[in-house]
Amino acid sequence: METLLPYALLCLTSIFTLANPLGTMPVFLTMTQGLSEEQRRSIVKRATITAFLILIVFTFAGQFIFMFFGISTNGFRIAGGVIIFKIGYDMLQARYTHVKLNPGEIKTYVDDISITPLGIPMLCGPGAIANAIVLMSDAHTVTMKAILIGSIAFIYLLTYFILRASTRLVGALGETGNNVMMRLMGLLLMVIAVECFVGGMKPILIDIIKTSVNS
Repeated sequence: METLLPYALLCLTSIFTLANPLGTMPVFLTMTQGLSEEQRRSIVKRATITAFLILIVFTFAGQFIFMFFGISTNGFRIAGGVIIFKIGYDMLQARYTHVKLNPGEIKTYVDDISITPLGIPMLCGPGAIANAIVLMSDAHTVTMKAILIGSIAFIYLLTYFILRASTRLVGALGETGNNVMMRLMGLLLMVIAVECFVGGMKPILIDIIKTSVNS
């Protein structure tokens, strides 16, 4: 129980921060400007389901990908930590870095933005995928795996309701509120990234020291 609660909190906070539904709201509103409430609801539903399924697939397939390409978990932790740190740093600057859209792209995506870019890479980007794979590698029991899957499901359900209410939430928070929220989540994400990086680097350094001592 002592290890389950910190793990559950780590899953919830890291997945929510990387999915970043609050930071996605202004972009979502821009992309769906002129659409009816029913159309927005349909887009949000498909986007969250798409992001959830993609993340679940990578969560379970991550270890097979490691074995196929001969990638070590520690190496992926380091790379994932760098990616997550970069996302967190950009969020700390209150920059919406998932995608850069221009009016031409918005027109291109307006028919089915729920898959790309809203579902991927905005709600389920490389940082979220890297984080999920690392969390799964840390899940040594069935209970921990269940916590991870439940956390992913809960966060994307929460994301669905947040984006559904985005018109009211953006107005209530205001530009300053949105920027403050994004900076706080960015700072939290950078701390998680450092932990992830150190967790991957430490075993590698220990092996190098042991090898040099033995030789």
